[in-house]
Amino acid sequence: MDIKWRKYSHSVISKVIGFIIAILCFTSAITIVSNVAVVHKVDFEIVFEKSYFLGKDYLSECSNVIDSLRRVENYKSEEHILQGGTLVEGQTSNEEYNLLNDFEYNSRSYNPNLTTEENHKIFKEVYADKLLQLRNELIQEELKDYNSTLKKLANYQGLFYYASNGKEEFTNSPNKAKDYFKSHPSYIIFEGSEQEVFPLEVKDNTNFYWVTSNTNQLGQQDIMYIAFTEESLNPKIAEWKENKLLVTNSLYQIGAFLLVLTIAFIYLVFVIGRKPQGDQEVHLNFIDRIYNDFKIVMCFLLMALWVAVMVTLDHFQTYQFIVPITALIASFGLILVLSLVKHLKNRTLIKHTLTFKIFYELFKFINNIYHSGRVGIKVVLIVIGYPIVVAITFFIFPITLGVAAWMAHKKVKEFNAIKEGVKQVKNGDVNYTINVSGDGEFAKLARDINSITDGLYKAVESETKSERLKAELITNVSHDIRTPLTSIITYVDLLKHEQDQAKVDGYLEIIDQKSQRLKVLTENLFEAAKASSGTIPVNFEKIDLVSLITQGLGELDDKIQESKLEFKLSHPKDRVYIKADGRLLWRAIENLLSNIFKYALEGSRVYINIIDLGTGVTLIIKNISAYELNISADELMERFKRGDESRSSQGSGLGLSIAKSLIEIQKGSFKIEIDGDLFKAIIQMSKEELN
Repeated sequence: MDIKWRKYSHSVISKVIGFIIAILCFTSAITIVSNVAVVHKVDFEIVFEKSYFLGKDYLSECSNVIDSLRRVENYKSEEHILQGGTLVEGQTSNEEYNLLNDFEYNSRSYNPNLTTEENHKIFKEVYADKLLQLRNELIQEELKDYNSTLKKLANYQGLFYYASNGKEEFTNSPNKAKDYFKSHPSYIIFEGSEQEVFPLEVKDNTNFYWVTSNTNQLGQQDIMYIAFTEESLNPKIAEWKENKLLVTNSLYQIGAFLLVLTIAFIYLVFVIGRKPQGDQEVHLNFIDRIYNDFKIVMCFLLMALWVAVMVTLDHFQTYQFIVPITALIASFGLILVLSLVKHLKNRTLIKHTLTFKIFYELFKFINNIYHSGRVGIKVVLIVIGYPIVVAITFFIFPITLGVAAWMAHKKVKEFNAIKEGVKQVKNGDVNYTINVSGDGEFAKLARDINSITDGLYKAVESETKSERLKAELITNVSHDIRTPLTSIITYVDLLKHEQDQAKVDGYLEIIDQKSQRLKVLTENLFEAAKASSGTIPVNFEKIDLVSLITQGLGELDDKIQESKLEFKLSHPKDRVYIKADGRLLWRAIENLLSNIFKYALEGSRVYINIIDLGTGVTLIIKNISAYELNISADELMERFKRGDESRSSQGSGLGLSIAKSLIEIQKGSFKIEIDGDLFKAIIQMSKEELN
């Protein structure tokens, strides 16, 4: 079911239908908005107005009437204007002010030694004709404004007004009594600081200050009455109701279209770039190759173009073109937006911009130079680059300065950490580690110093271990050689005074055993030194390891029977050839078997496994120790080290060391593992390919 639904929902036809629905809904919503705001000239705020008297239109009209009455009251009459009565004494127009400046700074008539009043008197005499012309022009402008205001008041239908300052009166009402104005369905009365308004709800209008701001400077003698007749109010109230109904219905329609638009847009966002096959890849087309920052700029340009076209259509009142032009521009805009959505889903919204590519390539170029160059080049880049960054980001200079200060503080902190670390190491603390993170020059220097301290620590540890091994070697050699030597000296001394031939024979036998023991120790010590020095000649040849082990075990059969050990040999069916020196390899294996005869638990099993790894061969020899192996594998590999710490056995402690040296000079590897009382020796050798 899900596959079938995906097949239809992600098909090209479904996407086209969704696109068309989105464009139609968007165009319809914009057309309704334009119809209300541009064609009918109605403000959408009317939907929040409870009545006509609480609306903007009513208070705007009242404010305009009051402002006109105030202007007419100031002008008083045409005769008053022509006589210059409206011009305040000393009033200076912009033209007169400019003329005065020209006189003071450029005119030869200006005398700096005279007072300001004397210079102004000269100024009026010099520019008398010009000043008269300017004053007449100002009077004509005021007269024009006075007549225009009277005409505006006369154009108001159903409006009665009366204004008086105690001397002059201005009215178009047949009755100047206050009660006459109050008999109308709507009026505003100002008498000095007192005011009466009807309907009373007008005072609840948030824009009532429009009216009171024009009457704040009324004196105690000033009176202003305004009244609207019922015949003038009824059409306005009816028009207000029609406009409110129009806006209300339009908002419902806009809401429905926006809801469908939202659903269609969400659907397009979900399916755009996907195919019915169900793959997770976002499929791009030729439009998606346009840089995303270009597409964003194009979206803003399309919006600006639409506004410009709407203004032009309103100017020529050709509203029939709103729908096709809006649909066309919206289609281009939606295509660009969906392309941006594709890149957002593909996580390339920022990366697929020309701005990102430019800065990325610039950063990459500088970074390559920075990391490949010397310290001097890096310093030059910083010295040159920082002023450039400051110049580019001058509008956020404090932030740039703060970042530079923070980076400088960080580098100083890293330098101090390195300096402290070097001081600690110099004072002998070879375990001290300098903690400087990152990949900068200081971080690399810190890692190099840490490497030096690590090497120094290992060298000190190795030297300490070497000294310890030397001490133990001397102790063990002294113990192993002194024991038979002491016996020889003791029995030789006894022979000097012994007359009994039977005892003499016994003493000589003991001296012979101890001499042989001393000989074996000396030879093993010499062999160990020779093997570890690598001076033994190696003759590499192809050796059948299985045959070598089988033959060797056969030669040692008497010892095997005597030790009561059971040997278990495991090996591949085919022959296994290795590249080694047969004599040296058997000498190493013989040392391991010798250890087994000396230290293995009587009656236990010994396992010998030969494993063909393809590229090499592994020989594993395992046995159970008769002694408790409470010692590490590394310590057991040391010279003159034995599994029996009491050193009561006849071993020299050199067997494992000799075996390891012999294997390594044959380019093999030797290691031992201990698991409880299980002893395991592992030898790895290179395989010789069959011809």
